[in-house]
Amino acid sequence: MPINIVHIENIAAAEPSAAIMGVVCMTTKELFDNLFIFEMANSHQGSVEHGCDIIRAMAKIARKYNIKAAVKLQYRELDSFIHPDFKGRTDIKHIPRFESTRLSFEQFGQLVECIREEGLIAMSTPFDEAGVDLCMDQGLEIIKIASCSSMDWPLMAKAASTRKPLIVSTGGKSLSDIDKIYNFLTHKGVEFAFLHCVAEYPAPEERLQLDFIQKMKKRYPDVVIGYSGHEDPDNNIPAMLAVAKGARILERHVGLPTESIKLNAYSMNPEQAENWVKSVLQAENMCSCKKNSYHGATKYISQAEVDSLRSLMRGVFAKRDINEGEVLSAEDVFFAMPCAERQLTSGEFSTGMIASKSYKANEALHEKKKQTDINIMRSVVHDAKGMLYEAGIALGNDFEVELSHHYGMQHFRQFGAIIISIVNREYCKKLIIVLPGQKHPSHLHKVKEETFQLLYGDLTVDLDGEKSYMHPGDIKTVLRGTPHAFTSDTGAIFEEISTTHVRNDSFYDDPKIAALDPLERKSILRDW
Repeated sequence: MPINIVHIENIAAAEPSAAIMGVVCMTTKELFDNLFIFEMANSHQGSVEHGCDIIRAMAKIARKYNIKAAVKLQYRELDSFIHPDFKGRTDIKHIPRFESTRLSFEQFGQLVECIREEGLIAMSTPFDEAGVDLCMDQGLEIIKIASCSSMDWPLMAKAASTRKPLIVSTGGKSLSDIDKIYNFLTHKGVEFAFLHCVAEYPAPEERLQLDFIQKMKKRYPDVVIGYSGHEDPDNNIPAMLAVAKGARILERHVGLPTESIKLNAYSMNPEQAENWVKSVLQAENMCSCKKNSYHGATKYISQAEVDSLRSLMRGVFAKRDINEGEVLSAEDVFFAMPCAERQLTSGEFSTGMIASKSYKANEALHEKKKQTDINIMRSVVHDAKGMLYEAGIALGNDFEVELSHHYGMQHFRQFGAIIISIVNREYCKKLIIVLPGQKHPSHLHKVKEETFQLLYGDLTVDLDGEKSYMHPGDIKTVLRGTPHAFTSDTGAIFEEISTTHVRNDSFYDDPKIAALDPLERKSILRDW
């Protein structure tokens, strides 16, 4: 029986399951992140009962490993999808399979109901406009676009018009093609994800090109990137590597073999699917940063790692008897292992240290490295360079660096900014680096007008009491005489384009800062 598309309004809103309610409460990026997709395709063999058996087998895996998982169907109106002259042909690839596994609208509805009853996310790949209508009539949470359809502009326009989250496979698409798809969907205002994919079935290892995942992540930083695999079902190394490259969505074809049903060379049986899930979770565990701080995920260093390294470090020992108060030089000490707890290490020693107590020859030195403005400056410069490296911003060789420390270098990481002056003519260009958690106090300019464009990170700009939260690419203009301040949660780099910069044109609200000579709150670095 052919699929007869009947538009049933608000079917998605009628008694949604708990699983669907959870999906509704997610943002699209949260929905996409760490999503496993079990692609059923035509593996239901035209049988609702067999399809439900596949769904239940996948649901068992999802519950066992507590993963966010979707089952994906395929929709096409066969009466119009296949040209009349080719219907019933057995010598044309795919036509016999499509026709032999035909399901009605009502039968697909039963599969969707089963997916939701099992607590999974229901999604489908429509291959024509009628299929998109069916996705909407059934209230599916996600619409998937197959690689073969990703530049089918009439279908893409129809899918985009639904305002549903889209996941788009990019098999066989060049970088230029993917740019076109990205721009098309961006202009349509659609939220979407890309899947790297090699559209060979099965896909040979040597042509998987998993490095392309990193390329896509860098080129489309606002898009979740995933991987749709068609390699040997027993080979889980590509999925693990995909995770290591940054894939956040993983998709595989699945089925359920029986005495009369044999799976194709790229589909997984339940046992293989479970091993695939375990491998992906193992890879995620190995790859993920283990420490979450206020400023985001960062590298976790265990006490075992600290102890292991310290056991190999060289400690500082007195080469001769040293009296309390002596100024130490390299000639007064030697470096050797083992290094005891709280002993000064060779990397911490610096000429000019003052002995806080007397030491006998060969005795371990227990001194603390003094925190100076120079040490803080060096630390800040290293952090700023790291941010520039991560953002991919090259400075060249002709610039001046200014550390603006309104309450002294000891408080620089709380208050201040790093200002890199690149051009100062009738026009002026600067790069401003704001460290994580750092604030730049409120001030105004009487001569200069400036425009900020955020290049990296996050930035909150306060213009005379009105706050704006900026994302990369956002622009904010500060008119003359407007008090303004800015801060960042995770760190920011923004470009300042302005009229000519004039010294002594910054007027601060805080009288403590205003009373300072500019040279008291600024340090100029000539050698970066």
